[in-house]
Amino acid sequence: MNALITAEGEHSPRCAVSTALTRAHGYAALATLVISGLCGLVVALKFVLPDFLTNTPSATWGLLRYDHTQGIMFGWLGNGFLAFLYFATPRLAGRDVFSARLGWALFILWNVGQVLPGWILIEANLPQRLLAIKPLEWTEFPLAINAVTELCLMLMVVQFLWPLIVGPERHRLYISAWYILGGAVFSALAFPMGSLVPEFTPGAVGAAFSGLWIHDAVGLLVTPFILAMAYYVIPATTGKPIYSHFISMLGFWILFFVYPLNGTHHYVYSAIPMDTQKAAIAASLLLGCDVIMVVYNLLRSLDGSWKLARQNVALRFIWVGVVFYLVVSVQGALQALMPVQRTIHFTDWVIGHSHLAMLGFASFIATGTLLHIWQNLTGLRYHPRHANRAFWLIFGGLMLMVVDLSVIGIIQGRMWATTQPWMDSVRMSMPWWWIRAISGLPILLGFGFLIAAMAGKPTEDNAREAR
Repeated sequence: MNALITAEGEHSPRCAVSTALTRAHGYAALATLVISGLCGLVVALKFVLPDFLTNTPSATWGLLRYDHTQGIMFGWLGNGFLAFLYFATPRLAGRDVFSARLGWALFILWNVGQVLPGWILIEANLPQRLLAIKPLEWTEFPLAINAVTELCLMLMVVQFLWPLIVGPERHRLYISAWYILGGAVFSALAFPMGSLVPEFTPGAVGAAFSGLWIHDAVGLLVTPFILAMAYYVIPATTGKPIYSHFISMLGFWILFFVYPLNGTHHYVYSAIPMDTQKAAIAASLLLGCDVIMVVYNLLRSLDGSWKLARQNVALRFIWVGVVFYLVVSVQGALQALMPVQRTIHFTDWVIGHSHLAMLGFASFIATGTLLHIWQNLTGLRYHPRHANRAFWLIFGGLMLMVVDLSVIGIIQGRMWATTQPWMDSVRMSMPWWWIRAISGLPILLGFGFLIAAMAGKPTEDNAREAR
């Protein structure tokens, strides 16, 4: 079972995967990545140039931040997940996805029914209950868009879980298939609990429910699909099985048993009952141990293949993303502790942490997976040299941003613990905010090279290297 996904399995004739759907979601992911990245850069510039675009109501800091976060979650990563699912599910299940027509309906609903109108409604900033922006982290799209999102999540269950459940491989599912099953089911359950229920439940109770999506958006949607990608591409590229199937399954079950409790650690020192806060802290520490185990398993799976991991850009994106997963998860476990929260809560440290999670861990592995798909599907073009340039630009910009925000976050927390005026911390932060804004430039340039890597026509040498 460990050897189910091999280099030879990449081109199995039994997999009648729809290249058109894979390509459509892949290109949609790249387009929304650039738009979301530009919104993030403008948001960063507004910290240091507060008069920038002040005469444009739709370009306020808050609205652009919502465009940025929702675009990254549902536009970039959501489309990336769907591209991967159309590529991997038939190979994991031994049969095609449920329906090609459902696939195109899901594509239209996801992008034209959710992401695009969600952005438009954020910019319109309407007062109507169903069309108004929601003040909930990672689910700022209006309630009307949330209904479309939940419909899409339910359609994903039908489209991708059905072949896994009834296919010829159902009695010996590979670990990637387990993560696909868990991510689809838990996301469909957690999203309405954390995104819809708080709108009708006031006070601390509503805040506690919102914790079921504030962190579970990362833990029950992003993490399962990203780990499914890593567990798929590493053995498919190296031609070797995962180091330990037992460890992979143990990591899977701990993730889904523990992660739903984590969200409340965003509300440490709040009005939510202390027992609930302590349970979230304990769950965070246990999850940190789980991540160490998962990362050990993935990196040991690269034993004897490190030369390939350095040379193959797709695999390099993925193993670096795995290392980021370790760093950001250990960070998160420690941040949940109350003594640490006293210093870093509300500071720029948290912003650096979230970028290390979404741009480092999640986006690096998603990017590596898309590059792997583009290498292994006929009719798709791939430039390894442009991909290599994209890697170093995004990696360099991310490192500059995370180090900058981590340092200034600690300084801010220590200043706020004194009697110094709050504006002193703002003035002190200004040079560091300039660095944060500048760090976005190589990242955006890297996104441009990523598009060139996946859209341009390769030379004969590049085509040979891709093979």
